[in-house]
Amino acid sequence: MDGIDDPFLYPRFSLAERDRRWKAVRAKMHEQNLDVIIVPNNTGHSTDFQSNARYLSHVGGGGDADVAVVFPLEGEVTAIATSCNPRWQPNVQSWTTDVREARRRYGKVAAERVKELGLGDKPRIGIAGLGGGTRTPEGTIGHQFWIQIREAYPNAELVDATPILTQVRYVKSEEEIDWLRIGAALSDAGFDSLHAGTKPGLDERELSALVEDAYIRHGGTTMIHYIGVTAMANPHLFVPPQYPSTRKVQSGDVVFCELSAFWWDYAGQLLRTFFVDAGPTPLYRDLLATAEAAFDAVTAVIRHGTAMEEILGAADVVERNGFTICDDLVHGFGGGYFQPIIGSRSRPAGPLPKMTLEENMTVVVQPNVTTAETDGCKRAGVQTGELIRVTKTGFEKLHRTPRGAG
Repeated sequence: MDGIDDPFLYPRFSLAERDRRWKAVRAKMHEQNLDVIIVPNNTGHSTDFQSNARYLSHVGGGGDADVAVVFPLEGEVTAIATSCNPRWQPNVQSWTTDVREARRRYGKVAAERVKELGLGDKPRIGIAGLGGGTRTPEGTIGHQFWIQIREAYPNAELVDATPILTQVRYVKSEEEIDWLRIGAALSDAGFDSLHAGTKPGLDERELSALVEDAYIRHGGTTMIHYIGVTAMANPHLFVPPQYPSTRKVQSGDVVFCELSAFWWDYAGQLLRTFFVDAGPTPLYRDLLATAEAAFDAVTAVIRHGTAMEEILGAADVVERNGFTICDDLVHGFGGGYFQPIIGSRSRPAGPLPKMTLEENMTVVVQPNVTTAETDGCKRAGVQTGELIRVTKTGFEKLHRTPRGAG
């Protein structure tokens, strides 16, 4: 795109998208008087799958980022290949022509690049990661990296620049939303394959294979496929496990799942429940009806300008029906796990974020309704929900898979 020579036909964002991102980040840097931001690789919580380094460099996607970035307020952006793999992939994909190899000493290479910028011995350096904790050696940036930067700049003021990157990334561009549509379609394909192929005798590992086979051939990769299978008459699960077991599917089982397939760093997220050779029992019928009602109530208030209290109040249908939830009910999504992160009154996700929804934010609404925690009582649960786009007057579905019991 836009004149980038790409003989290997990797998908790319345009140079206009690059310029949009870089301009927005530099505007924030100017506001906070930062000379440079260093973005380590592999930062953040495991669900923060797109590192800030990839967001700024366009290197990698759908997995670990073997790249770090030195992003100056003025001057050339530098991508640093941090693994033992050849530099070929970063050179092919990177938005910048300054690509360097560092392997396990990328903190030193980053510091060397900062010195080349001529910022003196007391620059104001931002360190950015998705997971936070960047102010101390125990933070997500890694102990050795911190030491290498501090040794090179003992007098520098090191600042947590994580908020700059997260704030810029809350609202998606049209190009990003297009990529999210592809991730949603790949995730839908995974569910279609799972739903059509599930039958008694298959184990959970084989169910995972059904999901992956549907999108790998189309260039998709796996972010997650959490699949729970349990007997409705005697449930042993209320949330899909992260690792598949060897338990075999049986008639009368309920299958509930959370699926996200990447299109590079942009994944859909689809949560659904279906039943094997049987209709839902009264309990599962009530659980699923409550989850669907909660999804409808929450999405009914979603629009540009929605306050967090409106979302929390809309979810009250869960508790009114005598149930609770087992995960965040709403969370930002699309290149990372972002705010707003909201639970319900019986299962809060921490203090309500001090923000309102904005047009072109993308969020997952996922009322994962379960029975309440009671001593001596096994819990049961269902999954429903999906990734949506916030619009001026409401929301737009990015997935095509119908809701309701499969």
